Amino acid sequence: MGGAFAPVGNAITSVVNENRGESPWRAQSHGTMGSQHNIRLLDQGVLQLGMSNAAISYYAYHGELGWEKEYEIRAVVTLAPNVGLFITRQESGIRTMADLKGKRVTVGPAGAGFEMFVGPLMTEHGVAYLPDRRDFTPINQNYSDSVQLLGDGSVDACFMGGAIPTPAVTQASTTYDVFFIPYDEEVRRRLIEKYPFFREALIPAKTRDGKDTYRGLDDDFPSMDVGSMHLITHERVDEELVYRLTKLIWENRADIAQQHPAARAINERNAVRNTGIPFHPGAIRFYREIGIWPDDSPSGEGAPPSAPGKS
Repeated sequence: MGGAFAPVGNAITSVVNENRGESPWRAQSHGTMGSQHNIRLLDQGVLQLGMSNAAISYYAYHGELGWEKEYEIRAVVTLAPNVGLFITRQESGIRTMADLKGKRVTVGPAGAGFEMFVGPLMTEHGVAYLPDRRDFTPINQNYSDSVQLLGDGSVDACFMGGAIPTPAVTQASTTYDVFFIPYDEEVRRRLIEKYPFFREALIPAKTRDGKDTYRGLDDDFPSMDVGSMHLITHERVDEELVYRLTKLIWENRADIAQQHPAARAINERNAVRNTGIPFHPGAIRFYREIGIWPDDSPSGEGAPPSAPGKS
């Protein structure tokens, strides 16, 4: 809670149910601990669809970085960038990523898998977040509770990520005088070159309707997509079911976007964007029908790029 998964997932569930016609099923949303939990629940057959961060999905698919096997997950639709940033209170004195050394920093809920992208993000900035070495004190907490911890001084900074605007960042910036900790530009470029799930992202100072994106953010903020939000399923889920769900989501994407702006990313340019795992055949079938499946991905399986260091 406090991130974008819950409102986006709820919006998809609501719109699918409203437009399912005479389909003999209903969608129901479940609160979970995040991407890593969702992937395991998909594998167990508890869920048929799940929200996930593309970086976490990537490592799960490859069976790397703590995953005990290769998970047979498949993409359904690529959603909004998961724009990650670190915030602190103005009076903290923290002004750079290097200043996080020795500090207490929230890094997302336990079990969600945030270390798969927060780890390289911090370590490349010289603040080690490795299994055998940590230059700061990581605090596992969800976004909403992180705002409270930042307010009462229990932590010095918070990592938060999600679609823009991220509810918890909005909450923090309207409650306190917040400082947005900038990334080192050279490090930012290096991360994007090194990891397939990092991409350029810019947090605009103003929204489309001219309002402040976040109070205290006076200029556009160069950030990063630390693993796009995407909707995933398991390879064994029925092709016809995934086809119909993909069609419902696509045809009613404007209604989903009315409930959360992240759904604006369900468009011709972004929906089929490769984030490192194959798409489900049911989704591919629909995207082929409407003519947006890329010509250079005839099978849909492709060859997702290897993780850094993997041959």
